[in-house]
Amino acid sequence: MKKITALLVLAGAFHAAGAADIVGNPKAAGAKVEMCVGCHGIPGYKASFPEVYRVPMIGGQSAKYIEAALQAYKKGDRKHPSMRGIAASMSDQDIADVAAYYSQMPAK
Repeated sequence: MKKITALLVLAGAFHAAGAADIVGNPKAAGAKVEMCVGCHGIPGYKASFPEVYRVPMIGGQSAKYIEAALQAYKKGDRKHPSMRGIAASMSDQDIADVAAYYSQMPAK
């Protein structure tokens, strides 16, 4: 019984440590945003895949919103194929860094 209790305590400690919030670092996002700029960095840009639509400018957007959107693409809750592929390649730290970077940019 003591071993089970010890394992449960250890599991709880591990979960608490893993649940710590990841803090985005905009200075660490430099190379990470290169894949974003090609679409999101062009004012008035329209993409044609999978259909023609206006690409949103994300500079100045809330970091929480960007993180939530990227996590939703990563999980498949948002369906845009290009964004899903990009988000799937990102770690949670990458997502936090990119969100922090864009949230500090001026909105256009």
